[in-house]
Amino acid sequence: MKKVLLLDAYNLIYRALSGFTKGENYIVYNFFRGLRPLVDKYKPDVVYFVLEGNPKHRKSLSEGDYKANRKSRGDHFHAQKASIISAVKEYMPFISIRHPDFECDDVIASLVMKHHDAGDKCYIISSDSDFIQLHNICNVILYNPVKKKEIEKPDYDYVMWKALRGDATDNIPGIPKVGDKTADKLIASPNLLKEFLQDPIKREIFDRNVNLIRLVDLRNVEDEMEINVQKLNKAGLKDYFDALGFDSMTREKSWGNYIKTFERFEK
Repeated sequence: MKKVLLLDAYNLIYRALSGFTKGENYIVYNFFRGLRPLVDKYKPDVVYFVLEGNPKHRKSLSEGDYKANRKSRGDHFHAQKASIISAVKEYMPFISIRHPDFECDDVIASLVMKHHDAGDKCYIISSDSDFIQLHNICNVILYNPVKKKEIEKPDYDYVMWKALRGDATDNIPGIPKVGDKTADKLIASPNLLKEFLQDPIKREIFDRNVNLIRLVDLRNVEDEMEINVQKLNKAGLKDYFDALGFDSMTREKSWGNYIKTFERFEK
């Protein structure tokens, strides 16, 4: 049995906006400084760094409104994001992977199902609540790095619950007048839910939302994945940190402690 760590790349990069805010490359600094304890926490045998594709099917289902409420973080953020992704692909002992036409969430879900079937133990690092639905499918550990805790398995169908109340984060409107309490009540009573969804307008919203929220199994299109497998490049990573002025990370003792986490993948 292997221990498999799946990193929601963009989620972690956006998280790196918080924390240390001095210097031109503080997002890069926060990302790599926060990466080590996450890897140390679960001591995996394999790490996937999972990147975003273009969610074409969700955009078509929502007539282009899916995630249309997201605002650009600006050129400075996107330059640092690109720097992080490039550095991970060049220096870190990870498998970088994406599907050009699907979201990171779908790729992670597919990898979890694949490794679960092989008897491996999977750990997802993300604050994205959409991954909660995987608890209803297979045995997986979901760690929220913002709340700093593992998210427990719900005792209800998470996709159906979220389809009722919507998801403002992804610009998915729920059924009018349905909030958390009403969704809880409906999910707890199959007969009440069936009666509620006899209304054709409510049913249309519900069915659309289920298709937007449910993660897609991409195991039948694995050959379409863009995959980069990298070994640890210690010299390249140190030069990269030095060039960005990350002196606190490259001093002799600090660097030894930092790189030790990733040297285990060389064995």
